[in-house]
Amino acid sequence: MFLHLSHKSLHVYTAIRELTKEVYAITHLLPAEEKFNMVPQLRRAVLSVKLNLAEGASRQSGAERNRFVEVARGSVVEIDAAIETAVDLEYYKPEQLRTVGELLNKCFAMLSNMIER
Repeated sequence: MFLHLSHKSLHVYTAIRELTKEVYAITHLLPAEEKFNMVPQLRRAVLSVKLNLAEGASRQSGAERNRFVEVARGSVVEIDAAIETAVDLEYYKPEQLRTVGELLNKCFAMLSNMIER
């Protein structure tokens, strides 16, 4: 927020910020019994996407940057799996998750494109 670093101008960073807000919003729809399980897990995972992208962007080595982006992408997959479980448990209807689904796909694709081979 206070540091003016290059990763903040990336389109993927903007998408991740939107994903973060959306995941936090949908966690409010989960039942009270998930307050100490699914809610914090989803929030940690989405925060991990943002934090790993930020930390990776500060690395000098391409291999190190790749590793952080791969971890961020893995957290996107984790969010998807947790939301799938919530749908299986009938906590959500798929139509409630259209925006988060679009953002998950967008972030996954953008992060994948950042990984240097």
